[in-house]
Amino acid sequence: MKKLYLIRHAKSSWAEPGLGDFDRPLNHRGKADAPFMGQRLAGYGIRLDLIVASPAKRARKTARFIAEAVHVAEKSIVLDAALYMAEIPALLQTIAGVPDSLEDLALVGHNYGITDLAEWLTGRSIGNIPTCGIAAIEFDCPSWSDLREGSGRLLFFDYPKKHPGRK
Repeated sequence: MKKLYLIRHAKSSWAEPGLGDFDRPLNHRGKADAPFMGQRLAGYGIRLDLIVASPAKRARKTARFIAEAVHVAEKSIVLDAALYMAEIPALLQTIAGVPDSLEDLALVGHNYGITDLAEWLTGRSIGNIPTCGIAAIEFDCPSWSDLREGSGRLLFFDYPKKHPGRK
């Protein structure tokens, strides 16, 4: 069984108006949400084999926070420029390039692509994956290149604002 974790980057900062979109860092909330959601994954007992992230600063930082929480080595985080603002075809191409020996994959990227892909793969309406939201999807297939529309089963959909009283 393959498991795919689609993660939208954590909340970014707009404090520097002249800063380009690619270089926007996480804001205070994003820096709190990313480790929290990483701990949520760890609490589910999830062990990621690989994290592929957009190289945009906010996605890179989110990936690192997630990796630290689930004990993924830095060498198992791959930055892929194709994920920056990617749509479904580019996301699927990235996924198809992952070695089939790996079972648990996380993609850290941007909307609308992340939400669109989650809905396309599961055939379910999610509406929107908010910042630092995670859609976990399971596939009964031997190869990452076998993913098709409606071929996945949504295991869970979690995001920071689902936990308003968290510490």
